[in-house]
Amino acid sequence: MRSKRGSRPTTVAFAAAAGTVAVGLLTAFVGTSAGAAASGRHPGWEQSVRAARVQQESAAPEQKPHAGPARPKAPRKVSRSISHRTATGGRSVSLTLDDGPHPEWTPKTLDLLRRYHVKATFCLIGPNAERYPKLVRRIVAEGHRLCDHSVDHDTGMDHKSVAYQKRQILGAKRMIDKASGGARIYYYRAPGGAFTPASRRVAAEHGMRPLGWVVDPGDWQLPGTEAIVRHAKEQVEDGAVILLHDGGGDRSESYQALRELLPWLKEQGYSFSFPKA
Repeated sequence: MRSKRGSRPTTVAFAAAAGTVAVGLLTAFVGTSAGAAASGRHPGWEQSVRAARVQQESAAPEQKPHAGPARPKAPRKVSRSISHRTATGGRSVSLTLDDGPHPEWTPKTLDLLRRYHVKATFCLIGPNAERYPKLVRRIVAEGHRLCDHSVDHDTGMDHKSVAYQKRQILGAKRMIDKASGGARIYYYRAPGGAFTPASRRVAAEHGMRPLGWVVDPGDWQLPGTEAIVRHAKEQVEDGAVILLHDGGGDRSESYQALRELLPWLKEQGYSFSFPKA
Protein backbone atom coordinates (compact mmCIF):
# COMPACT_ATOMS: atom_id res chain seq x y z
CA MET A 1 0.00 0.00 0.00
CA ARG A 2 1.07 3.52 -0.46
CA SER A 3 -0.16 6.94 -1.47
CA LYS A 4 0.49 10.25 -3.07
CA ARG A 5 0.92 13.88 -2.59
CA GLY A 6 2.02 16.20 -5.18
CA SER A 7 3.60 19.08 -6.82
CA ARG A 8 1.49 21.77 -8.24
CA PRO A 9 1.70 25.48 -7.68
CA THR A 10 3.46 26.53 -4.49
CA THR A 11 0.19 27.03 -2.61
CA VAL A 12 -0.87 23.42 -3.20
CA ALA A 13 2.54 22.07 -2.15
CA PHE A 14 2.40 24.23 0.99
CA ALA A 15 -1.13 22.98 1.80
CA ALA A 16 -0.08 19.33 1.32
CA ALA A 17 2.95 19.85 3.55
CA ALA A 18 0.80 21.48 6.21
CA GLY A 19 -1.59 18.52 6.08
CA THR A 20 1.30 16.10 6.52
CA VAL A 21 2.59 18.05 9.53
CA ALA A 22 -0.89 18.01 11.05
CA VAL A 23 -1.06 14.22 10.66
CA GLY A 24 2.38 13.86 12.24
CA LEU A 25 1.43 16.00 15.22
CA LEU A 26 -1.81 14.09 15.70
CA THR A 27 0.05 10.79 15.48
CA ALA A 28 2.45 11.93 18.20
CA PHE A 29 -0.34 12.52 20.71
CA VAL A 30 -3.14 10.10 19.75
CA GLY A 31 -2.85 6.30 19.90
CA THR A 32 -4.55 3.03 20.62
CA SER A 33 -3.11 -0.26 21.78
CA ALA A 34 -3.84 -1.78 18.38
CA GLY A 35 -2.23 1.16 16.65
CA ALA A 36 0.90 0.93 18.72
CA ALA A 37 1.26 -2.72 17.84
CA ALA A 38 0.64 -2.17 14.13
CA SER A 39 2.70 0.96 13.56
CA GLY A 40 5.97 -0.94 13.70
CA ARG A 41 4.87 -3.42 11.08
CA HIS A 42 3.35 -1.66 8.09
CA PRO A 43 4.81 1.34 6.26
CA GLY A 44 2.51 4.34 6.32
CA TRP A 45 0.36 3.01 9.17
CA GLU A 46 0.32 6.33 10.99
CA GLN A 47 -0.78 8.18 7.87
CA SER A 48 -3.61 5.72 7.44
CA VAL A 49 -4.90 5.36 10.98
CA ARG A 50 -4.46 9.00 11.99
CA ALA A 51 -6.76 11.08 9.82
CA ALA A 52 -5.85 14.75 9.82
CA ARG A 53 -9.45 15.73 10.45
CA VAL A 54 -12.92 14.44 9.67
CA GLN A 55 -14.57 16.34 6.87
CA GLN A 56 -18.31 15.94 6.65
CA GLU A 57 -19.75 16.46 3.21
CA SER A 58 -23.46 16.68 2.49
CA ALA A 59 -25.06 14.50 -0.14
CA ALA A 60 -25.29 15.94 -3.63
CA PRO A 61 -28.63 17.68 -4.33
CA GLU A 62 -31.02 15.72 -6.46
CA GLN A 63 -31.12 16.86 -10.06
CA LYS A 64 -34.48 17.62 -11.62
CA PRO A 65 -35.24 16.14 -15.04
CA HIS A 66 -34.44 18.45 -17.91
CA ALA A 67 -34.84 18.46 -21.64
CA GLY A 68 -31.94 17.74 -23.93
CA PRO A 69 -29.25 15.05 -24.12
CA ALA A 70 -28.53 13.04 -20.98
CA ARG A 71 -25.52 14.14 -18.98
CA PRO A 72 -22.95 11.75 -17.47
CA LYS A 73 -23.86 10.64 -13.97
CA ALA A 74 -22.01 12.67 -11.34
CA PRO A 75 -19.81 10.76 -8.87
CA ARG A 76 -21.34 10.13 -5.47
CA LYS A 77 -20.41 12.61 -2.76
CA VAL A 78 -18.21 10.88 -0.19
CA SER A 79 -16.06 12.06 2.69
CA ARG A 80 -12.37 12.78 2.22
CA SER A 81 -11.62 11.57 5.73
CA ILE A 82 -10.01 8.14 6.05
CA SER A 83 -12.40 5.36 7.01
CA HIS A 84 -11.05 3.03 9.70
CA ARG A 85 -14.28 1.70 11.19
CA THR A 86 -17.21 -0.48 10.23
CA ALA A 87 -20.44 1.01 8.99
CA THR A 88 -22.51 -0.83 11.60
CA GLY A 89 -20.26 -0.28 14.62
CA GLY A 90 -20.70 -2.35 17.75
CA ARG A 91 -19.32 -5.88 17.86
CA SER A 92 -18.35 -5.93 14.18
CA VAL A 93 -15.24 -5.95 12.00
CA SER A 94 -14.53 -5.23 8.34
CA LEU A 95 -12.27 -7.58 6.39
CA THR A 96 -10.21 -5.95 3.62
CA LEU A 97 -7.90 -7.83 1.24
CA ASP A 98 -5.16 -6.09 -0.73
CA ASP A 99 -3.03 -6.39 -3.88
CA GLY A 100 -5.20 -8.76 -5.91
CA PRO A 101 -6.81 -10.19 -7.75
CA HIS A 102 -4.44 -13.17 -7.81
CA PRO A 103 -5.19 -16.21 -9.99
CA GLU A 104 -4.58 -18.69 -7.13
CA TRP A 105 -5.26 -16.94 -3.84
CA THR A 106 -8.25 -14.80 -4.75
CA PRO A 107 -10.44 -17.78 -5.81
CA LYS A 108 -9.43 -19.72 -2.68
CA THR A 109 -10.20 -16.69 -0.52
CA LEU A 110 -13.57 -16.21 -2.20
CA ASP A 111 -14.42 -19.87 -1.59
CA LEU A 112 -13.49 -19.46 2.08
CA LEU A 113 -15.57 -16.31 2.49
CA ARG A 114 -18.56 -18.03 0.91
CA ARG A 115 -18.19 -20.99 3.29
CA TYR A 116 -18.39 -18.66 6.30
CA HIS A 117 -20.95 -16.26 4.78
CA VAL A 118 -18.59 -13.29 5.09
CA LYS A 119 -18.47 -10.26 2.80
CA ALA A 120 -15.17 -8.42 2.33
CA THR A 121 -13.65 -5.48 0.50
CA PHE A 122 -11.06 -6.26 -2.19
CA CYS A 123 -8.46 -3.53 -2.81
CA LEU A 124 -7.36 -4.17 -6.38
CA ILE A 125 -4.21 -3.22 -8.28
CA GLY A 126 -5.29 -1.83 -11.66
CA PRO A 127 -3.21 -4.08 -13.96
CA ASN A 128 -4.21 -7.16 -11.92
CA ALA A 129 -7.87 -6.29 -12.41
CA GLU A 130 -7.22 -5.81 -16.12
CA ARG A 131 -5.44 -9.17 -16.29
CA TYR A 132 -8.12 -11.13 -14.40
CA PRO A 133 -11.50 -9.55 -15.18
CA LYS A 134 -13.41 -12.77 -14.45
CA LEU A 135 -12.15 -12.66 -10.88
CA VAL A 136 -13.20 -9.02 -10.54
CA ARG A 137 -16.68 -9.88 -11.80
CA ARG A 138 -16.84 -12.84 -9.40
CA ILE A 139 -15.95 -10.56 -6.47
CA VAL A 140 -18.85 -8.29 -7.40
CA ALA A 141 -21.28 -11.12 -8.17
CA GLU A 142 -20.71 -12.66 -4.73
CA GLY A 143 -21.58 -9.45 -2.94
CA HIS A 144 -18.17 -8.11 -2.00
CA ARG A 145 -17.02 -4.50 -2.47
CA LEU A 146 -14.30 -3.05 -4.68
CA CYS A 147 -11.50 -0.70 -3.67
CA ASP A 148 -8.96 1.11 -5.89
CA HIS A 149 -5.39 0.35 -4.77
CA SER A 150 -3.55 2.28 -7.52
CA VAL A 151 -1.83 1.23 -10.74
CA ASP A 152 1.70 0.43 -9.56
CA HIS A 153 1.45 0.08 -5.75
CA ASP A 154 4.05 2.82 -5.43
CA THR A 155 4.57 3.37 -1.70
CA GLY A 156 6.48 6.55 -2.51
CA MET A 157 3.52 8.22 -4.17
CA ASP A 158 3.16 10.65 -1.27
CA HIS A 159 6.48 12.20 -2.33
CA LYS A 160 5.46 12.67 -5.96
CA SER A 161 3.40 15.21 -7.86
CA VAL A 162 -0.35 15.57 -7.62
CA ALA A 163 -0.52 14.80 -11.35
CA TYR A 164 1.28 11.49 -10.75
CA GLN A 165 -0.98 10.63 -7.83
CA LYS A 166 -4.04 11.37 -9.93
CA ARG A 167 -2.80 9.13 -12.75
CA GLN A 168 -2.22 6.28 -10.29
CA ILE A 169 -5.69 6.57 -8.76
CA LEU A 170 -7.76 7.24 -11.86
CA GLY A 171 -5.76 4.91 -14.10
CA ALA A 172 -6.51 2.03 -11.73
CA LYS A 173 -10.15 3.12 -11.51
CA ARG A 174 -10.51 2.91 -15.29
CA MET A 175 -8.97 -0.58 -15.33
CA ILE A 176 -11.22 -1.81 -12.51
CA ASP A 177 -14.30 -0.23 -14.09
CA LYS A 178 -13.60 -2.02 -17.36
CA ALA A 179 -12.91 -5.35 -15.66
CA SER A 180 -16.04 -5.20 -13.47
CA GLY A 181 -18.39 -3.82 -16.09
CA GLY A 182 -18.84 -0.58 -14.17
CA ALA A 183 -19.59 -1.84 -10.65
CA ARG A 184 -19.25 0.78 -7.96
CA ILE A 185 -15.77 1.25 -6.48
CA TYR A 186 -16.50 2.27 -2.91
CA TYR A 187 -13.01 3.08 -1.62
CA TYR A 188 -9.46 4.13 -2.42
CA ARG A 189 -6.60 2.71 -0.34
CA ALA A 190 -3.23 4.39 -0.71
CA PRO A 191 -0.30 1.99 -1.17
CA GLY A 192 1.43 1.76 2.20
CA GLY A 193 -1.35 3.86 3.69
CA ALA A 194 0.59 7.05 2.88
CA PHE A 195 -2.37 9.26 2.03
CA THR A 196 -2.01 12.94 1.21
CA PRO A 197 -4.65 15.68 1.17
CA ALA A 198 -4.41 15.63 -2.63
CA SER A 199 -4.89 11.87 -3.00
CA ARG A 200 -7.83 11.90 -0.60
CA ARG A 201 -9.42 14.77 -2.52
CA VAL A 202 -8.98 13.07 -5.92
CA ALA A 203 -10.46 9.80 -4.63
CA ALA A 204 -13.44 11.49 -2.95
CA GLU A 205 -14.19 13.60 -6.01
CA HIS A 206 -14.58 10.34 -7.93
CA GLY A 207 -16.85 8.68 -5.39
CA MET A 208 -14.21 6.65 -3.51
CA ARG A 209 -13.74 7.17 0.22
CA PRO A 210 -10.14 6.84 1.49
CA LEU A 211 -9.83 3.52 3.32
CA GLY A 212 -7.43 2.84 6.17
CA TRP A 213 -7.33 0.08 8.78
CA VAL A 214 -6.91 -0.58 12.50
CA VAL A 215 -5.74 -4.21 12.57
CA ASP A 216 -2.53 -5.03 10.70
CA PRO A 217 -1.24 -8.52 11.55
CA GLY A 218 1.76 -8.03 9.27
CA ASP A 219 0.97 -10.82 6.81
CA TRP A 220 2.71 -8.86 4.03
CA GLN A 221 6.00 -9.60 5.84
CA LEU A 222 5.43 -13.38 5.64
CA PRO A 223 6.05 -13.94 9.38
CA GLY A 224 4.27 -17.32 9.38
CA THR A 225 0.63 -18.25 9.89
CA GLU A 226 0.93 -18.52 13.66
CA ALA A 227 2.32 -14.97 13.97
CA ILE A 228 -0.35 -13.53 11.67
CA VAL A 229 -3.13 -15.12 13.70
CA ARG A 230 -1.59 -14.04 17.00
CA HIS A 231 -1.12 -10.43 15.91
CA ALA A 232 -4.66 -10.23 14.55
CA LYS A 233 -6.14 -11.54 17.80
CA GLU A 234 -4.05 -9.09 19.84
CA GLN A 235 -5.16 -6.09 17.80
CA VAL A 236 -8.81 -6.77 17.03
CA GLU A 237 -11.39 -4.50 18.63
CA ASP A 238 -15.02 -3.55 18.09
CA GLY A 239 -15.62 -1.77 14.80
CA ALA A 240 -12.12 -2.34 13.42
CA VAL A 241 -11.11 -2.58 9.77
CA ILE A 242 -8.76 -5.56 9.33
CA LEU A 243 -5.96 -5.56 6.75
CA LEU A 244 -4.92 -8.81 5.04
CA HIS A 245 -3.73 -9.77 1.56
CA ASP A 246 -4.94 -12.05 -1.22
CA GLY A 247 -2.42 -10.83 -3.81
CA GLY A 248 1.11 -9.56 -4.23
CA GLY A 249 2.84 -12.95 -4.25
CA ASP A 250 2.57 -16.17 -2.29
CA ARG A 251 -0.31 -15.64 0.15
CA SER A 252 -0.51 -19.16 1.54
CA GLU A 253 0.22 -17.86 5.05
CA SER A 254 -2.51 -15.23 4.78
CA TYR A 255 -4.98 -17.79 3.50
CA GLN A 256 -4.22 -20.25 6.28
CA ALA A 257 -4.46 -17.45 8.84
CA LEU A 258 -7.84 -16.45 7.47
CA ARG A 259 -9.02 -20.05 7.80
CA GLU A 260 -8.32 -19.78 11.51
CA LEU A 261 -9.47 -16.21 12.05
CA LEU A 262 -12.91 -16.38 10.44
CA PRO A 263 -14.35 -19.03 12.78
CA TRP A 264 -12.51 -17.53 15.76
CA LEU A 265 -13.99 -14.07 15.13
CA LYS A 266 -17.46 -15.55 14.90
CA GLU A 267 -16.91 -17.48 18.13
CA GLN A 268 -15.95 -14.18 19.80
CA GLY A 269 -19.29 -12.73 18.76
CA TYR A 270 -18.08 -10.54 15.91
CA SER A 271 -20.27 -9.89 12.90
CA PHE A 272 -18.87 -8.72 9.57
CA SER A 273 -19.71 -5.35 8.08
CA PHE A 274 -18.30 -3.18 5.31
CA PRO A 275 -16.22 -0.12 6.21
CA LYS A 276 -17.92 3.27 6.38
CA ALA A 277 -18.23 4.59 2.85
